[in-house]
Amino acid sequence: MESSHEYEHTQSGTFVRVLLGVLAVTTGAPAMVVLAEGGGGGSIPLAIIAVMAVFLLALFHSLTVRVSRDEIAISFGMGLIRKHFEIRQIQSAAAVRNRWYNGWGIRKIVNGWLFNVSGWDAVEIHLENGRRYRIGTDEPEELLAAIESVI
Repeated sequence: MESSHEYEHTQSGTFVRVLLGVLAVTTGAPAMVVLAEGGGGGSIPLAIIAVMAVFLLALFHSLTVRVSRDEIAISFGMGLIRKHFEIRQIQSAAAVRNRWYNGWGIRKIVNGWLFNVSGWDAVEIHLENGRRYRIGTDEPEELLAAIESVI
């Protein structure tokens, strides 16, 4: 399904980057100090938290959306977590605003799923099978126009 992209945009998850970066530094630095001083065991929980924060940061620091004639492809961070939607299965799309409690990341929400790294704006797609997905974006009008141009 190789085809040229009609639209491609990467949204940074600034809050996620700051939060996980601060967590990694504030737990990793003390762990390294304790290890350097020969403290050993007391630093293991801090080191585990720091490694987990760095791993989550790599996975969820951004959300890239690509729209082509054949599909919508979304991927988080370094691309290990991704999802594809075939254009032929999309019935409609609409710009929407998420509620604050829907949060960020990959979430099950009322009537569907949310993929988001920052902000409250999204484009909701409705598939032929009745499923709904919200794709978070800081460019809802541009993403909606790109999707509408191919469905």
